[in-house]
Amino acid sequence: MAIEMADFVLTLLERIPHHKHLRLISQMEGAVTSVPQNITEGKGRQHKKEFIQFLSIAQASLYETITLNELFRRRSIFEQTEGSQVRAMGEKIDRKLNGLMNSLKGIKRPIPGKKQQ
Repeated sequence: MAIEMADFVLTLLERIPHHKHLRLISQMEGAVTSVPQNITEGKGRQHKKEFIQFLSIAQASLYETITLNELFRRRSIFEQTEGSQVRAMGEKIDRKLNGLMNSLKGIKRPIPGKKQQ
């Protein structure tokens, strides 16, 4: 999912004229590609604690991507529908990352309607 989002965002960035918003484009490229890279690098680590740390870094890059996406949408660099797609992808990835980190930490989600003991 993170690779799909990165590919989608990179495609959007490619149509921006090269002389406009160079720093923001560079930041967005770095942030959006950092998400799948950190997930993958963390998976390759020997210890669960390291994996969780890399997932946390991936999540921070995801938040940076979502923030930049909002700025691009507000400046009409991304169309409303494109910005909404990026945000929806980001929110889905965020939920997955939270679930994976909680699972690795041994934190169980409460089941709705079931009494906790």
